[in-house]
Amino acid sequence: PGGHGAGGPGMGMMMGGRGLERMLDGVNASAEQRTQIKAIAERARSDIKAQREANKPIRQQLMTLFAQPVVDANAAEALRAQMLQQHDQSSRRLMQAMLEVSRVLTPEQRKQLADRAAQRGAMMDRHMNERRSMEGSTTPR
Repeated sequence: PGGHGAGGPGMGMMMGGRGLERMLDGVNASAEQRTQIKAIAERARSDIKAQREANKPIRQQLMTLFAQPVVDANAAEALRAQMLQQHDQSSRRLMQAMLEVSRVLTPEQRKQLADRAAQRGAMMDRHMNERRSMEGSTTPR
């Protein structure tokens, strides 16, 4: 799944693999553009993975905290704030990569990407609405 989902339109692209290849094919990227964009994506992936690894101790502290007989709400809030700061760093790194990619693509290619992201978003909304209506119709009254 290389869609835009919760990570925004660039998340699937930056994760590489088929999402990145589809994006490059969809805008008819040149060989030079492909090389540059794949390098940008690889650097971003590596940085975000390192940031995720740095988050592990915070998640472990949170699990330990919630396993206590009495949960310290102030300590939980402090950990939540640390997690939010880490998420902000990852989000900032992803945006930096997307900006780098935008400088490699032409304005026409960027418009094609935006149009495709909007189409995927509309399609996902339709699927969610269909799923909700199906769930609603099977609920016993």
